[in-house]
Amino acid sequence: MRKRDQWLAAPIGAGLTTALLAVAGCGTDDAGAAGNGEPVVMGMTDKVESTDPAAGYEPGSWLLFNNVFQSLMSFPKGGTTPEPEAAERCGFTDRESKVYRCTLKDGLTFSNGHPLTAKDVKYSFDRTRRIKDKNGPAVMFSALDKVETPDSKTVVFRLKSPDATFPMKIASGAGSIVDHAEYPADRLRTDGKAVGSGVYTLKDYSAQKAVFAVNGSYKGTAKVKNSGMTVKFFNAADKLKTAVEKGDVDVAYRGLAMKDIAALNNASLKQQHGTQVVEGASAEVMHLVFNLNDPVAGKLGVRKAIAYLLDRSTLVRDVYQRTAVPLYSIVPAGITGHSTSFFNTYGDRPKPEKAKAALRSAGFNGKVPLTLWATPDRFGPGTVPAFQEIAQQLNASGLFEAKVRTLPTKEYEQGVADGKFGVYVKGWVPDYPDPDNFTAPFFGKDSVVSNHYSSPTITGQLLPKTADQPNRGNTKEHFRQLQDIVANDVPMIPIWQGKQYAVAREGVSGLEWTLDPSTVFRFWEISKPADD
Repeated sequence: MRKRDQWLAAPIGAGLTTALLAVAGCGTDDAGAAGNGEPVVMGMTDKVESTDPAAGYEPGSWLLFNNVFQSLMSFPKGGTTPEPEAAERCGFTDRESKVYRCTLKDGLTFSNGHPLTAKDVKYSFDRTRRIKDKNGPAVMFSALDKVETPDSKTVVFRLKSPDATFPMKIASGAGSIVDHAEYPADRLRTDGKAVGSGVYTLKDYSAQKAVFAVNGSYKGTAKVKNSGMTVKFFNAADKLKTAVEKGDVDVAYRGLAMKDIAALNNASLKQQHGTQVVEGASAEVMHLVFNLNDPVAGKLGVRKAIAYLLDRSTLVRDVYQRTAVPLYSIVPAGITGHSTSFFNTYGDRPKPEKAKAALRSAGFNGKVPLTLWATPDRFGPGTVPAFQEIAQQLNASGLFEAKVRTLPTKEYEQGVADGKFGVYVKGWVPDYPDPDNFTAPFFGKDSVVSNHYSSPTITGQLLPKTADQPNRGNTKEHFRQLQDIVANDVPMIPIWQGKQYAVAREGVSGLEWTLDPSTVFRFWEISKPADD
């Protein structure tokens, strides 16, 4: 399953590149790549599922990719519009957003000393698509027809259909460039090593920790503010909390329990144990998903009844301790085209009478038995408690007999794929901050939520109309129409939109530049003072 089908934005700009406009290079080269300052130790509960960019498609792996590999484009800190990174310039060369051309910078090398050329770029994209790993990002390049290399510095991407978001896709971890001499063309690398041209090298990797050293041959826009990073992996939120309080880690990211973040936020300086809470914008979302082939959840009246009964405000208050906010549409707040379709249709407080009427229209006269499926170890520590709260809300209406069942991630995902569940959870952290990434992956036969929902209006009209619009502001009305259709059909119900948090020891700085709408965690921005 894809990276951003996971747990974990400011408005996107007027557009990417306008048609026929090449993006000029930004930033400075050779920007202090040798690094300086103290090494930083970070802890998190996410795991790195793969060190190979053709397979990893979740937050832990992309954290590694964003720091070890370069992409042609990258998101600048605090920004949502891609800028050149390994490329000197990139841009569409046609008016239909179907031909995208990049020119590489001079003198790029991988950390092993091999030169990085257009051949490596083509190899990287072709390899990801050829391997087509079920847990990899190949799905992001379904519109890519072929990659051409007129010379050693030029790469031309020819698309089968217009895709104005293509610059964002190649700026993500999916666009990681690998050395053609180091990675097999038709299979994954499984030795736990990684060779890239990014800001850091992967010096050591195990189930317990990953050690990153500054890449002295890096040539790009980043200015490194530490002399290395070590990431420790914890298997429980309480262990991560203890580690940051004791000073065993400098930064805790992704995995602290909501109650602990809330407690630290509200604590006195003494109670904070020498820590600070840093909050950032996030477009992470969670959805309640319905299998439309299920005999119960497949009935529209059942789905509408649940939409009428869901009390998001109570859920985010009691379960998430206000570290998330209620979400009333598929496209989250801060993303172009966001609306409040579910709020407009179902309101923000439970409506038992309307829920009862919806159930009667579906042929249900007694209490409706319902099982909510979740997994405790993929979408965050609040997932199971959140589903228990939803079940309680449904049962309190007297209209449902709802219960929660859980499975480990592997069995859970297989059950979803096999269509065994009627109602289940899906978390989503975006690949890139654009409404397309919150809509296109969810609908049609290749839907990442596997719920058998398809809308010809969405897939045949609205999404194609947005695909060739370099000015993303011009897509607002189409995405709002799409959100209204989803609220009416209810193939899923948006539950909450998250915030990003990190807890750091006193003196650690730069985290505000790692917690932004792009969801890129930039190791190089973090620094800490030297020990006395």
